[in-house]
Amino acid sequence: MTTQVLTGLLLLVLPVAYNGLYTLLARSFDYPDILRRPTGQVLERFTAGGSRLVLLWWGFAMSAVLLAPAVVLLSATLGDANPTVLALATAIGLLTALVQFLGLVRWPFAVPYLARLAGDPAATPATRDAVEVVFQTLNRYLGVAVGEHLGYLFTGLWTALAGVALIQSELLHPLFGVVGLLLAPLFVLGSLEFVGPFEPRGWKLAGTLVPFAYIGWSVWLLALGIGLLATA
Repeated sequence: MTTQVLTGLLLLVLPVAYNGLYTLLARSFDYPDILRRPTGQVLERFTAGGSRLVLLWWGFAMSAVLLAPAVVLLSATLGDANPTVLALATAIGLLTALVQFLGLVRWPFAVPYLARLAGDPAATPATRDAVEVVFQTLNRYLGVAVGEHLGYLFTGLWTALAGVALIQSELLHPLFGVVGLLLAPLFVLGSLEFVGPFEPRGWKLAGTLVPFAYIGWSVWLLALGIGLLATA
């Protein structure tokens, strides 16, 4: 199996895995809307989901890890592009996979413990208050700051750099790169949803753009995978 074929296959698997697991979480856990509910309700729903829900969150976190090999292999496949652009794309892409994983991994490992504490009949009011503070802090630090802010920002930067490399490369039609450059600003804007004056309630426009950005990004990755397999 050549590098190009392996890259194409990974680029097909990545969006399918990500969107499939996201859909399962939306159906079984009402994610992400459930995050707007009180902490107690979120943890009760999490406990009700049992080990199946924990495994879904673990799989969702692992889907972020899949981006790392895809990034490295795509840079290797587009070897005729500018070396500096490829080096930057690889570095930023690996950071994207890392921060997205760190943003999600709290769910299969930290949240189950908090849910058990909150659901313990012997838990004191002080314990429940502490659980709420820790849960919300994890959401804002790992979820909003690391997973969303840095995750969206680095996804946009990698998409832009990959777009430039695709335009420079002769492997695929330059239109693939142009689409990447069009998608990239949506992620960058989305990363500003809770920055500065938007921190308390969020920037509605940025929050609206992110779902469309990910839909477009997923289709773009699938098209890239198909294109690489077709030209292999």
